[in-house]
Amino acid sequence: MASWLEGKVVDNRRLNEYLTSLIIDVDIGGYEAGQFVRIGLPDGDEVLARPYSLVNTPQEKHLEVYFNLVEEGPLSPRLFELRSGDNILVADNPSGFLTVSEVPECRHLWMIATGTGIGPFLSILKSEAAWQQFEKIVLCYSVSYATELAYQDIIASIRDNHGDRFRFVPVVTRESHEGALGKRVPALMQDGSLEQHAGITINAEDSHVMMCGSSAMITDVSAELMSRDMKKHRRRDPGHFTTEKYH
Repeated sequence: MASWLEGKVVDNRRLNEYLTSLIIDVDIGGYEAGQFVRIGLPDGDEVLARPYSLVNTPQEKHLEVYFNLVEEGPLSPRLFELRSGDNILVADNPSGFLTVSEVPECRHLWMIATGTGIGPFLSILKSEAAWQQFEKIVLCYSVSYATELAYQDIIASIRDNHGDRFRFVPVVTRESHEGALGKRVPALMQDGSLEQHAGITINAEDSHVMMCGSSAMITDVSAELMSRDMKKHRRRDPGHFTTEKYH
């Protein structure tokens, strides 16, 4: 069972009125890029907590979690208002299987994120393991509005560092945005425009797909992948796609 560590908020970086990232100073020990950790606050005699994926790499000094405000939720409104110096609780047992060490051998890694599901992929892309393991990596990042395309500076840095081995495909579904595709990811797969934009195909022979974000996206993309003779990856039964849901 996890123990709770007391951390300190270093910064609360607002993207807009409902999206923010918390920078936290705490030592949680070893973990892999792409994993998540439970973040909480005292609630009477209990701890009110939920899992958040880590945006930072294990080599970075501070933890970073990126999340959206759920106004009726019990925890996110309290987290959203934290400031530098405030106390926060962090579980000491990071976990999760959305890591490159869990991916079977393949040439191309696809990362498909909606909203705050971008977090674990940034951690992986900033780490070295993925670039030692795959020939090319595609990041598809889907949001409703262009103002929600967070971490563009980090994504630009990854592109600068890895050149043609990295493909970034932004998707904005509720407004027109220059350089972005404009349909939901499943539709972009079905009409071929996602793969055309990336310059490589998604197939069972040389691809693995990681998904993180909304249940609807994961359900629909999984169905499209299965129609291509691809199956969900499990340790006991290696497959072609791995998922992490954000509700």
